Amino acid sequence: MARSKSLTSMSLEALVELRDSVAETLRDRAVDLQKQLSKLSGAARNGAKRGRPRRSSLKGRRVAAKYRSKKDSKLTWAGRGATPRWMREEMKAGKLKKEAFLIK
Repeated sequence: MARSKSLTSMSLEALVELRDSVAETLRDRAVDLQKQLSKLSGAARNGAKRGRPRRSSLKGRRVAAKYRSKKDSKLTWAGRGATPRWMREEMKAGKLKKEAFLIK
């Protein structure tokens, strides 16, 4: 409250000078903050990725089947991801290897 009384007792010229001083201080602080921000964004551009990661150009594409079931010819597998259940079961039952299911 003491500060507001001193502001009210100040002359118009002193108030304008104070305002200009505050504006200059704020401008200097803004410049410093902009420099810090540009350093941070430069480090992010150089090191870490920003924004959304790019999708693989092959993601979602259909791939021709490489393996076919011995028991049911409708069951196929492209060789991507986990080995399908039907293939694991047939491999255990017949003591087969993956190469036995290759489509020629």
